[in-house]
Amino acid sequence: MDVDDPLAFWITGFQQSALQPASLGTAAEGDAPYVIIQTLYSGVSRGTESLVYNNLVPENEYQRMRAPFQEGEFPFPVKYGYANVGEVVEGPDTLSGRSVFCLYPHQQRYAVPASAVLLLPADVPPARAVLAANMETAVNGVWDGQPTVGDRVAVIGLGVVGLLVAWLVNRIPGVELVAVDTNESRGPVAEALGLTFSREPEPGQCDVVFHASGHFAGLAQALSLAGPDARVVELSWYGDAPVSVPLGHAFHPNRLTLRSSQVGHLSPERRPRWDHRRRLQLALSLLSEPALDVLISGESRFEDLPHLAKSILAPGADALCHRIVY
Repeated sequence: MDVDDPLAFWITGFQQSALQPASLGTAAEGDAPYVIIQTLYSGVSRGTESLVYNNLVPENEYQRMRAPFQEGEFPFPVKYGYANVGEVVEGPDTLSGRSVFCLYPHQQRYAVPASAVLLLPADVPPARAVLAANMETAVNGVWDGQPTVGDRVAVIGLGVVGLLVAWLVNRIPGVELVAVDTNESRGPVAEALGLTFSREPEPGQCDVVFHASGHFAGLAQALSLAGPDARVVELSWYGDAPVSVPLGHAFHPNRLTLRSSQVGHLSPERRPRWDHRRRLQLALSLLSEPALDVLISGESRFEDLPHLAKSILAPGADALCHRIVY
């Protein structure tokens, strides 16, 4: 593979980043086929990537927080990311020239085992496929929450994952769903996805509540919206920040269940029949709806990513999925 080292986006220090050379990647061992991908788009996943950018990954979570094709070690410097869509420029005939998704960081070109990429469905454009990793997280969260026909459901925190969870659950017949965020600007986005938006819903009688705001005040609100024997599914990850949770009040009298959901593991009920690849294929297939384009809140050139990171990965930033064009 006689190619110049490609440029990749590196987080080089606390709230610091740069485009620097990276290895093309590791080809498959032995005679297993590999592919070389020319990146078309990548997506900045604000929730997780901002934890890395702001040095909020606890030392005891360094291994579990590794991205599949990460270079470098936490805390810095590190090449991190997992929403990459590109074209196969070298590889088996069945893949050559095709558009694929890979859980790879922000990098111009890379080589991976052919088994690490998934062909895009014909009805999913490459520009939208950057949402696949977020959709996979949402699918796993819905599996963990187990909402069913006719349930009353609330989703608190309308970032990309929260909006995708709400969009999926709202398609279940008879569901009464409210999409909740204190940010008024999320209202038009929720409504474009066919969701009922609220800043301050009535406390109450929900069967399932999904929390994805990343703030413990949102988790407190989630507990207040749950009815007796209801489930609260926690999709936020707080890094090393302490979290205050009101487990007094109605938590014990209402026998609430607080359940974590994390995409690194399959939902227990699915593990005997599903694997990570099948789940990611499902996530890609669910991106055929043009309405989901509303989740792309901006687009920039790859060359501008270090400057852009200062605004979209800073604490309090308001981006949904920011798409990077190569």
